[in-house]
Amino acid sequence: MSLYLILNIASFIVPFVYSFEKRMRFIKWWKSVFLSIIIVAIFFIIWDVIFTKQGVWGFNPKYHTDILFFGLPLEEILFFICIPYASLFTHYAFLYFKPKAKLSKSQTTVITYILITIAVIVLFIAWPKKYTSVNFLLFVVLLAYSLVSKNNMLNQFFITFLLILIPFFIVNGILTGSFIEGEVVWYNNEENLGIRIFTIPVEDTVYAFNMLYSSLILIEFFKTKFTSKEYINS
Repeated sequence: MSLYLILNIASFIVPFVYSFEKRMRFIKWWKSVFLSIIIVAIFFIIWDVIFTKQGVWGFNPKYHTDILFFGLPLEEILFFICIPYASLFTHYAFLYFKPKAKLSKSQTTVITYILITIAVIVLFIAWPKKYTSVNFLLFVVLLAYSLVSKNNMLNQFFITFLLILIPFFIVNGILTGSFIEGEVVWYNNEENLGIRIFTIPVEDTVYAFNMLYSSLILIEFFKTKFTSKEYINS
């Protein structure tokens, strides 16, 4: 079994099992969660295929199977299901047990404007580095959407994302070469800032935020839709 496949399974299995835990019953939202993850995954997989073909990043065959889809290893496809599921489970589990853990509206707004300002500066400096530019442009769009829509998700997600970063640094650290010889995923530093957190390109933290926050937006949207439909049909 490949190292990349092991990381996917190990990341997914425990949160999935605990999704059936009697108190939280996270599994009751399975339609909203998996539909949202899959929709976001399609976008990120297309992005992944394009960047892989352009040499922005690539994969070490030593650590993945020979099963490829559009040039991506099977494990890379599974990454966009397993890692978001584990991360979003962490988000909802933390809030279930700590429902009052949230920033004030004013704190969230200030942090959002600061992050947008930083992202715009990075875009100006890094353009046209592909990974940095696309990543931070999407980051600005998502943050701007949160301000325009006035949703309250960032009040909590800013907190839970810091918690999610702990396992993220472990898994992504291994993928980018920490604790192993070589790396599972390599990056072309001509297309990023060249700044690493241990072995992890700094852009990866923004990439994770973009993937998870967009999934979260869709989950909350579908939860409302499915709940309303079940209420009407009852």
